Amino acid sequence: MRHLLAVLGPTATGKSALALAIAERAGGEIVNCDSTAVYRGFDIGTDKVPVAARRGIPHHLIDIVAPTADYNAADFARDAARVIGEIHGRGRLPILVGGTGFYYRALTRGLFPGPGKDDVIRARLDQLAGRHGPERLHRLLRRVDPESSARIQARDRKRIVRALEVYFQTGKPLTAHFADTVSPLGPGVAVTAVALRMPSEALGERLRRRVAQQFDAGLLDEIRVNLAAGVPETARPFGGLVYRQALEHLHGVRDEAATRELIARENRRYARRQLIWFRKEPRLMWFDGPGESAEVQARVFEWLAERGLLQS
Repeated sequence: MRHLLAVLGPTATGKSALALAIAERAGGEIVNCDSTAVYRGFDIGTDKVPVAARRGIPHHLIDIVAPTADYNAADFARDAARVIGEIHGRGRLPILVGGTGFYYRALTRGLFPGPGKDDVIRARLDQLAGRHGPERLHRLLRRVDPESSARIQARDRKRIVRALEVYFQTGKPLTAHFADTVSPLGPGVAVTAVALRMPSEALGERLRRRVAQQFDAGLLDEIRVNLAAGVPETARPFGGLVYRQALEHLHGVRDEAATRELIARENRRYARRQLIWFRKEPRLMWFDGPGESAEVQARVFEWLAERGLLQS
């Protein structure tokens, strides 16, 4: 039996720190499961672990595509399954780390191919979005497919349109089709998943500190460099949390103090959505506390040792 260990949970709970500690103990390699970290040039706002801080542990599926690429969950599931197979071939433990629940589900349960494009439906939805903005479509999606609306950003027009298109073509929400899917991992891979969570007040304080660190590290300069290099503001990474609000600040929508507070607030909302999503995933073992805590790591190590994934 080949094993895959996943370290999951809301943003800013210390998943990377825990994963690095496990990888050192278990002879593991880390596989990114964050939908924005796949893009090159977007480092500060995605909190990528710097190369110098990776302790020599290989990290996969980070910086693999240009910011203008259209990379999705199906691409991730295919690439992650391939990388995990290669890690198994080296006799090492793959450790999947991140907070993009839909990517995790695509890998461990698969995606359904879905109906083809319907030009009539898309034209009507695009017309509605053009008149009232993508937020109107997102509210419609929330009524017919709450799970998809929880994982898709309110301004991600392309993904919102696709989820609504599937619903209007099939009469079922996108997530209802997942029961008929098959994981690209194939047979013989046992998935063990741990997840981190923290009280909302403590997590909120961590998020405020992280936003301050991102600005101090040069978040705005990183955005300016990408724009100067020709990355359009419509590129997918610019539509994500942190970058979207910071870009608005550069356009004069609000001052820096208000932008920092907005990013922290939006991240708290995102963390709640992540928690709701992961609570619906089967067979996750939850641990309370930050992943860099020695006490949390000791409890995780003990639990993994009982399952033969670590030496006790």
